[in-house]
This record gives sequence, C-alpha cells and structure tokens, in this order.
Amino acid sequence: MSRVGFPKHLFAVLVIPALILTMLSFASAQEGKADAASPSADPASSQEKANPEVDPLKRPLTDKQKKQNSKSLKIELSKTYKKWLDEDVRWIITDEEQKAFKLLSNDEERDQFIEAFWQRRDPTPDTIENEFKEEHYRRMAYANEHFAAGIPGWKSDRGRIYIMYGPADEIESHPSGGSYERPMEEGGGETSTFPFEDWRYRYLEGIGQEVIIEFVDTCMCGDYHMTMDRSEKDALLNTPNAGLTLYEQMGMSSKADRFSGGGLERLGRGPFSNDLQTKEFDRLEQFYKLQKPPAVKFKDLEEVVSHKISVNLMPFDVRTDFVRVTSDTVLVPITIQVKNRDVTFVNKDGVQRGTVNIFGRVTTLTGKIVQTFEDTVQVDVPAELLPKVTENSSVYWKALPLRPNLYRIDVAVKDVNGDRSGLWSSRLPVPSFDDDRLSSSSLIVADTMSPVSTKEIGTGMFVIGNTKIRPRVASANGKPVVFKRNQKVYFWMQVYNLGVDDKTHKPSATVEYDVINAATNKAVIHTVESTDQMGNIGDQVTLEKPLSASSLDPGVYRIQIKVNDNISKQTVDPMATFAVE
Repeated sequence: MSRVGFPKHLFAVLVIPALILTMLSFASAQEGKADAASPSADPASSQEKANPEVDPLKRPLTDKQKKQNSKSLKIELSKTYKKWLDEDVRWIITDEEQKAFKLLSNDEERDQFIEAFWQRRDPTPDTIENEFKEEHYRRMAYANEHFAAGIPGWKSDRGRIYIMYGPADEIESHPSGGSYERPMEEGGGETSTFPFEDWRYRYLEGIGQEVIIEFVDTCMCGDYHMTMDRSEKDALLNTPNAGLTLYEQMGMSSKADRFSGGGLERLGRGPFSNDLQTKEFDRLEQFYKLQKPPAVKFKDLEEVVSHKISVNLMPFDVRTDFVRVTSDTVLVPITIQVKNRDVTFVNKDGVQRGTVNIFGRVTTLTGKIVQTFEDTVQVDVPAELLPKVTENSSVYWKALPLRPNLYRIDVAVKDVNGDRSGLWSSRLPVPSFDDDRLSSSSLIVADTMSPVSTKEIGTGMFVIGNTKIRPRVASANGKPVVFKRNQKVYFWMQVYNLGVDDKTHKPSATVEYDVINAATNKAVIHTVESTDQMGNIGDQVTLEKPLSASSLDPGVYRIQIKVNDNISKQTVDPMATFAVE
C-alpha cells in the first residue's frame, strides 16, 4: 500500500495554529477553575461577602490592594492634598510619615493625618496657637521672597535649609564674587570667585555644632546651590597659573595636583592639607544629614496626645536657670509658680489646705529620659487669712544636675482637691561653660536672699552654694516680675573664667551695675566696683546685690550687670527686667 506524502508546509500552516488554540482554551479554562477554587483569591472580598457589616476602612489590605492604592494616589488626591505633600511639608515630613500618608484611602483620614502631623511638632500643645506651624509658613514666605531664582524660593537649596533649620546664626555673603583671600585651611592665596554664601549654625540637632554650609552661584544667575567642594566657588580653578595658593606661589606644589588627588574637594595644598582627608569624611556626613528632614523635636506627653486633655487647664509659670558646677556639669534650678487663687482649698481640722501635685521630666530630643522629679506642694492657712493668701503665689524649686546639651522639659501640675491640671513644655538648652571663655550664670532677680549655715550649704529648697535665693517667676504673658515698694529686690549672678595675672595670681576686673528706666532708657542707678575690693577671689566670683524698691518710682526697669575682664579683654553683660508698683 502506497503512502501519500503530506506536505510539511501545510502541516505547519494548519495543524500548529490549531494546537495553540486548543492549549490556550485549556489553560483559560483551568485558570478559571483555579480562581474559583483558590482560597487566596482576594480575602478582603471573601470577608466582605461573608460579613457585609465589616467596616471597609478597617479591612486588612492585601499587597495587591496596597499597590493599587499607591498607583491611584495621583488620581485620588485632590490638588490641596497633593500641594500639601509635595510643597508645604516637602522638606520636613519624614519618610515614614510620607509612606503612611500615601496609604490613606479617603480625605477624612488625610485631614486627621495633617492635624496630627502639626500636633506632633507643636512646642506648646496646651495653647491654641501652634508656633511650629506658624513659624514654618513664615519661613516658606521668606524663602519665596528672598531665594527665588527662576524657581520658587522654597525649592532652592537656600530656601530648603532656611525652611528646615531657620535663619543662620551668621552669614558671610559675597553677592558679587570677585577678589577673595582664601583662609589657610583652603590653601591661602588670592583668587577670584563666583558669588557665594557661607551659612554658620552654632548647633543643629542631629547634625552637630559649628555647622557651616556653603552655597555657590556658578551660573551668576542668583541660583545658589549647596556644595561640599569649597573649591567650586573659585572662578579661576580651571585657569592655568591663576588664583594660586601660597604653596603654589612658592613652588612647593603645582596647580595640576588639585585634579589628581581624587578627593571630594579640589583645594590646593597648604599648611593644613594633612587633615583634609579626614575633614572630607566629616563634610560628606554633614552633607548627607542635611538632606534628611529634621527630627520631630516636640512630641506631646503620651497621655495628653492620646486623650487630648485640653479642658479646664490649670495655669502656672516656670523659670529655668543655669549655674556651673564643673566643666561638664551644670546645675539647672527649676522654679514653678502657682497662683493660690487657682488652687482649690478645703477645710481640714479648722485649717484651709490647698494641695498641688507636680511631676517633671527632662528628656533628650530623641526621647531618652534623663531626669524625672515629682513632689507635692501643700499650703495650710487659717480660714480667716485665706482671702489674703489667695492673692499670693506658691513656689516650688528643684535643682537638677545636667550635662551641657539640648533637652526638652515637660512639667505637669494637678490640683488635688479640684479637677484642674496643666502641662508646660519647652526646649531646655543647657549651656557649656568653656574654660577659656568669660561667661556667667543666669542673672536671678529674687525676693529673698540670705546666707545659710554650714550644714545647709548646697542642700534644701532655693539653696545655691552657701546662699538661699528665691527667684521671682515672670508670667507667661510676657509681663516682668513685680515688686511692691516696701519690698527688697535682690540680684544674684556668678562669673566664670576670669583671667588671673601671672604675677599677682589675682583677677583684675570691673563690675558695673546699671538700673535703667525702660520708659526713658536712662540709668537711674549706676555703681562700679573692682575685684580688688572683693577680697580673696579666684577665677570665679559670686555677685550678690540688694536694692530697695522704695528708691525707685513705679515703672519697669532693666538691671544690667557688665563685667569687664582687664586681663582676657572679654566682657559679659547679662540683663533682666522687673517692675515696681
């Protein structure tokens, strides 16, 4: 039997497409069955069918749904929310907050998130105003007005740094560039530069002390950009034999060496070149940290945030002072003042008693607890004297030893017999009293000052060293402390690091006391004394001065104590305000 040959090309044309269609149909049918039978097919959907009363906002989202939410974010977000995320808080929102915001599913949740965002940063959560928010938008407006250059000011590098960290403590500005004498750490010598600015911050949280940020306008168009390379401002950098450093002028180095070092900066060699490599790592780290949003400095007390305690607040005032103990320890007296009229008094055995519980906590800005204190202030008065006592205030004092640093302090008070409580929160910048710098403690204005016995030195309420001194606390509304004309006003201050003469081993300084009428800006009392009159003192001196308020007319006054060190040629002149009525 003969076989009839089947052309191979017809087999390829007719049979293979049929097989492909059959396989696709089979696969589609199998996929449909698998989807119908699979237990993992959209659990949220299955859960909704099984329990239609489940709140859609509380259902757990699958990975697929999270991706869909993220992809549709641009469509779902109105222009208001998109502008808030991409412009208003672009430089201060953390990555975690941004991710959380993008996962929100409706406008109500976004409104709640925005409200909580500003609350977490409010330095005074017990007041209506949010100072952080107000300051942020003020900085935005300032940046747009002063740093715009083809782009909105808030988008520029200078605008970003200003919005994140506020105004610099010092700015060296060269708006036209031109001739520039390099500092020795940049190689020395004279060159010509593009416009540039150096911003100096004494301290930036999370970045460090003495932070210097350089901005250069290489296009000469007002668009200053932040740079790590200090040679970028050198307009003659690529010009042969121009703008030479001192070593290059003396033939000790070649300008070509600048481009073969392989470092971050193309500075010429100089006397300080040996440690440039180490400093480059520091500059790289600083540049990295400056790209991150600043840490949230203020987080409300857990109870206040969780329960939003804002009803029936109890007012009180707080004062903090700083006194050096050792080179790395500072005594921080905290004075808390509560008006007696805000305290509930109850009759106990014929005596009117008011009781206030006080709790305080000092933390680092990362939330680590450094110190806590708690105590009870109790006032007992005969019933007939209660109206007079309610016109006065009760004062509590606690001294904490702390290391120089930037902290946060929270103080909470509660009226035990009533239902009122209050919270006070603030930054606590404990200063460093450097050994080579003339400095002073806080200038304390007090209503009581007296020496203590030997066994009481350094212990007890209101005791600093061998003196008991009770500070007057100014009210939160900004009004100065007030003295009656029949009272005495006391001033207390310590001065540190006075220069000591090598021959006499004694300091040589003058102290000027000026009481100035704030209305006329004229001194009504002026006295001068010398360290020669103070007996046997060393590089530290305690100044204690009384003043009778009756010698002053009613009004507001400034007390200024100016210390002139004749040896170190340094001066300190702290000032405080008080009123007489």
